[in-house]
Formats: sequence, C-alpha cells, structure tokens
Amino acid sequence: MSEFSEARFRKTINDMDEANRRDPHQVLVNGRPVAKELIYGIRMSEMLMETYPDAEECLRLAARAQHIQRWTIPRTDYPMDRKGYLLWRTKLKQFHGELAGKIMKTNGYSELEIQKVEDLLNKRRLKTDREVQALEDVVCLVFLTYYFQDFIEKHRDEEPKLVSILQKTWNKMSEKGQQKALAMPHPESVKRLLTAALAES
Repeated sequence: MSEFSEARFRKTINDMDEANRRDPHQVLVNGRPVAKELIYGIRMSEMLMETYPDAEECLRLAARAQHIQRWTIPRTDYPMDRKGYLLWRTKLKQFHGELAGKIMKTNGYSELEIQKVEDLLNKRRLKTDREVQALEDVVCLVFLTYYFQDFIEKHRDEEPKLVSILQKTWNKMSEKGQQKALAMPHPESVKRLLTAALAES
C-alpha cells in the first residue's frame, strides 16, 4: 500500500470508527465502557489480520464496517419470526454496504472499490469468492471468541439450541476458519458445546 493509500485507508477507518462511536449501547472492555459497535469493528479488524494477515484493503475496510451503525435498524422493527429475522438481516447488510460506500466515496475510493466492499458486506458469492468467505470466517471467529459465552449464559437451559447454533456457525466457515476455531483457547463451557456440536454434525 502506497503512502497515499495508507493515509486514505487510515482516514476511512477513523471515519467508520467515528460513526460507530455514536452507538448509545455500551459494553465493558477491561472494566471500561466502550460503544458496542465500535469495539465490534475493532475486534473484526484484529481477527482478520490475525487469521488473514495478507488481507487486501477492501476486505480490511469491509471487516471494520461489518456492523457499522447497526443499532439504527433494531430487530424490533421487524416481525419476531423467521421471516422477519431474515428481512432484518438483509436490510442490515444493504445498509452497512451503503454507509461504508458513502464513507469510502468521501475519502476518494473508486466506484469499483466501493462496489467490492458492498459485495463483501452483502456476502455475495459466499463459498465461491475467497474474500467473502474470509470475511464470513472472521465474523464467526469473533462471535465464538467474544459473544458466544454471553449467549450461553442467556440460554443456559437450552443446550440443543446452543449446539444447533454452533453447528450452523461451523458450516459457514472454511476449513481454515474451522482450524482456527479449534486452535483458539475457548472457555470450558464453549469447548464442551463445540465438541457436542461436532460430534452430532
């Protein structure tokens, strides 16, 4: 990446972070409150570079924008059934792609680069596009690392549901993503459920 490209990339990442810093929802990170989607974007970037250190610029931008301003489209705006959930997810992907594109355009990216990031965020050609699959791997790994333990606490008496979620998560990942997931230092509760999920798959 040239010096100009690096400066443009950093400015775009900072603009995405500023957008996420407005999140009214906060989580504790090392005992300090942080905007929920801000820390999510940072975790996505860190996991991407840890798993795919040679990731290209558009993939790095898409990882940071995966949940950009997600709170502005709440789940409660859609019917609380499977159809409503899928509609909500589709709307979110479109929204994230459009907002990331606007920020990129402001910073001088080409229409081709903007379209690439939109394609990544909309998961177009998953399982056939290497970069889309890499982004999906990172989404799954971040979920397993930072968010699944809380999910276990909320659904402690619903082990079949937890196992099913892990199986679906596992099937979304590439072999490289799966190997990374197995090598990670999960809490015992996650290890046990992951073992059960893989035994039943």
